[in-house]
Formats: sequence, structure tokens, C-alpha cells
Amino acid sequence: MKMSIRALLTLFTALTVFSQAASAVVYPLPAKGSRLIGENIEITIPADSKLPLESFAAEYQMGFSNMLEANPGVDPFLPKPGSKLLIPQQLLLPDTPREGIIINSAEMRLYYFPKGSNTVVVLPIGIGQLGTDTPKDWVTTVQRKKAGPTWTPTAKMRAEYAAEGEILPAVVPAGPDNPMGLHALYIGRLYAIHGTNANFGIGLRVSHGCVRLRSDDIKYLFNKVPVGTRVQFINEPIKVSVEPDGSRYVEVHNPLSANEEQIKSKDPVPLTITALVEKVLTDPAVNQSEVDTAMKARLGMPVKVN
Repeated sequence: MKMSIRALLTLFTALTVFSQAASAVVYPLPAKGSRLIGENIEITIPADSKLPLESFAAEYQMGFSNMLEANPGVDPFLPKPGSKLLIPQQLLLPDTPREGIIINSAEMRLYYFPKGSNTVVVLPIGIGQLGTDTPKDWVTTVQRKKAGPTWTPTAKMRAEYAAEGEILPAVVPAGPDNPMGLHALYIGRLYAIHGTNANFGIGLRVSHGCVRLRSDDIKYLFNKVPVGTRVQFINEPIKVSVEPDGSRYVEVHNPLSANEEQIKSKDPVPLTITALVEKVLTDPAVNQSEVDTAMKARLGMPVKVN
């Protein structure tokens, strides 16, 4: 595995600041005016590997979609032994207040800014399916927390499961077989940030609107996030930054499909250019060819365009 000095420093900070949460990817906050954090890692898949892509995603705290974006053409079932995999650990922070929890549905990541720590915790998430979408453009708070949550599926959910031959009880008791996992942070009246009883679905649209995390990740948040913490939902497939040294970066993710037609289409979902993105990327110093390449490739990693 190749790792630069900057990546090693990031890892060292993660281990020393939050040593009890070895699974969490913790970044030092960048200098004032900067949004660029972390550094990508390249690994070589062992010659005798028979592991699916999800195994490598889990090992490096990535979502399935993050790995697919960064490694176009990779076999999701059995990545070729001996081949290279890029772990996209370099990111641009969202254009939001650095407070509480930020959930960016488009990149399927959760950002947590612990008070007074000068760090940000970045965790991969699963989000709502089309028709039961995770909220967007919403600010709320963590209203309560529960270890060992129960799950009360709606009548519609029970009908959907019944149509596939699975009968759900009115209330699924707490425990390892509960789809909500072992910990939950409740936000608003209908939604929660919770765990899972499955080993897949992180980085995919799999839930009925809630935010799903791997077991260790939700346990970490459960232990660290106080009730009353601010939670902001955004949907930003394109992030941009003008760094203190004048460098301009763009990070492009595949937008979420908005309808069945887009899901079934072989064409990529169209990108929407916001006023902020346009302002940063139309500067005379920007190489438009680099911008066009980044927009087409959608690798989910920061690309310097000037």
C-alpha cells in the first residue's frame, strides 16, 4: 500500500485524537479558507484475493458508490487480483457551517464536526430508495438516542415485503436481526440515523428514507453525538473550492436519479451547475478542458482545474 506523509499524518491524528474509535476516518480540519482534506491511497489487491469490492470498501471506511466512482470499470463482485484500487480519501468539505452533522446524499457521506476538536469525522452511508428518498435541504436536530431500537414498519412497507413473500411483524424487536441495527439517533418525526443488520448497502440507495451506517460507525456516533446536535441534509453532487494558494478544485459525483426513466437509462444523470459552482469554474485561470474532463469522468475526488 502506498501512503504519503500527508496521509500518514491524517491517520496519526485519527489514532491519537479518537483512538477508541479506530473505525472512524477522522481528518484534521484544514487551514482557514481551505476545504481540501485528506489524500487518496492506492492499494494492490492481493494475488490470492477472492474478496468482493464491498470488503475493501468496508476496510477503508468507504461506501460502495465511492469505490465504484473512483475505480471505473472495476468488477464489483471480484476485483481482479493483482490490480490497483484507488481509495478516495481526499475530499472537499461541503459548503456548509462546520457544525454538528452534515449529510450529503449525492456523495453518500456523513460529516460530523465534534465541538472543540478541530477535526471532522467522515463516514459512508446508505440512503433512501427512489420514492422513499432521504430528505434534502433540511436542517433539524438529534432529538433522542436509543440503544437497541425497535422497528415499526408502515402498512405500505409490510405490503411491499409481503408481495415478495416475506411477512413482517407489526413491530420488529430490538436485536441483531433488526434492520435498524443496534443503535439509532432519531431526527425529526419520521427519520433516523441508524445501523444495519446487513453487510451491504452502505453507499447505495437501500433504505426507506433513513440514513444507514455500518455497525461500528453508528455505535461511534451514538457514543459521541449529544442530543440537540444540529443536523443538515444537503444534495450536492458537485463541490468546488478556491484554496488559500489560489488553487481551484472540483469534486464531481453522480447525481441521484430523480425518476425511473433515469434509473433505467444508460445515459448519465444530467448535472446541475449552481451559481457557486459556475462562479468558481468560469474564472479565467481555470482550464476548461480539465473541468470538462472532471464533469464527464465523475470520479468523486477533488480535481485541480487551474
